[in-house]
Amino acid sequence: MPVPVPRQRAIPAVESGQAQAAPAVRGLSGASGAPGTEAPRKEAHKEEKAEKTTTSTTTDTNLTLLLIEDDPGGSPIVPELLDQAGKPIRIRTARNLTEAERLLTDDVHCILLDLALPAPGRADDSDDELSVLRHVLELAPRHAVLALTASGDAERGADAVRVGAQDYLFRDELDGRLLSRAIRYAVERKRSDTAERRLAEGRLRAQENRRLERGLLPTPLLHGSPLRFAARYRPGRSRALLGGDFYDVVRTPDGTVHAMIGDVCGHGPDEAALGVELRIAWRALTLAGLCGDQLLNTLQQVLEHERSDDEIFATLCTVDIAPDGRRAGLCLAGHPAPLIARPGRAPRLLPYDNNGPALGLLPGARWPRMQVELGREWSLMLYTDGLIEGHIGAGRERLGQDGMVEMISRQLAQGLRGEQLLRAAVNEVRELNGGELTDDVAVLLLDRVP
Repeated sequence: MPVPVPRQRAIPAVESGQAQAAPAVRGLSGASGAPGTEAPRKEAHKEEKAEKTTTSTTTDTNLTLLLIEDDPGGSPIVPELLDQAGKPIRIRTARNLTEAERLLTDDVHCILLDLALPAPGRADDSDDELSVLRHVLELAPRHAVLALTASGDAERGADAVRVGAQDYLFRDELDGRLLSRAIRYAVERKRSDTAERRLAEGRLRAQENRRLERGLLPTPLLHGSPLRFAARYRPGRSRALLGGDFYDVVRTPDGTVHAMIGDVCGHGPDEAALGVELRIAWRALTLAGLCGDQLLNTLQQVLEHERSDDEIFATLCTVDIAPDGRRAGLCLAGHPAPLIARPGRAPRLLPYDNNGPALGLLPGARWPRMQVELGREWSLMLYTDGLIEGHIGAGRERLGQDGMVEMISRQLAQGLRGEQLLRAAVNEVRELNGGELTDDVAVLLLDRVP
């Protein structure tokens, strides 16, 4: 998360009466070569080059520094600190962490912490010399922190950076110019670290989601079947791998090949999860020997129990192909009819006169099983409505089933088969739509070539 920018005018501590303002002190010139100031000075040199070509986001508003120091009267802070745009850096001072917590508002960009300050509840002989820093980092995880330590105590300063501070400075070898640059460096480094961490977290989440969604896509169980299988899947959600469409193909021990494709209404992750549940339930019920009306009735019960809203429904198409491959049983639950293509004949849609209602709409509904003749050699394509509901050009006209049949007929005439055919069909539908489709698209193809 980016470092917060001021939301309102910061009230200096001296104005609020909660702490004293830091008085002016003489600047020291012996800071060069000090171990604790080497990193800020190097970064300051880099910033002087970068200022000519880039503008830091910190120049959009005045920087605010919170100084946590138990003796503000002896502090080396000069009252006039300027940022890289020449604007004054506003300073708040606090004598202890309790007072600092009250002053730590969203418009504070950086914290300058004296490591000699005792942490709450810490005994004087405690072995943890950085407990006060750990407490501040827990208190202000989004803020840049500069550690202030005694001159020559470079080891303690380096330990502070390892614990989480952006840099360390020597209090006895500090001047206003160096501190101004160190503040800018710490703020930008905190922003960079936060952005990099969030980017890494986002990448890990995306990788986990991709692995999960790939694992949820089906692996066809067609061992021993002469049928050839191909599928194409494109979710409508941006950057998603899985949508509300689902499909599956299995071969039962008697040699029958069962294919299914369905579509849960909606496009979100809940609909995608419900689609996976229905697919898994269909495979289990099919392998258990159910088919036709009995199978769809059980799937409707699963849908009714698993859906998050009573208005959610799912369309479904199931096909069970006989072991000889010449005929099949077809059940439609509010779903478009499959397309069949045979040599020497124009592709056409299978009959859909006995199309039953979508799952989840009518309790006690029935889904008749129609017997269809396939023939000796054929290609059977099952699809969801995402393939036919895309627009044609800039108007309101949609491709529709007739347009899809014409498109597939032309592509078959060009010699396209299997994966090539499905890839060409989905790509052409996208081109006709003028860009990405808003609905999920799933297409599967079964071919029988004696």
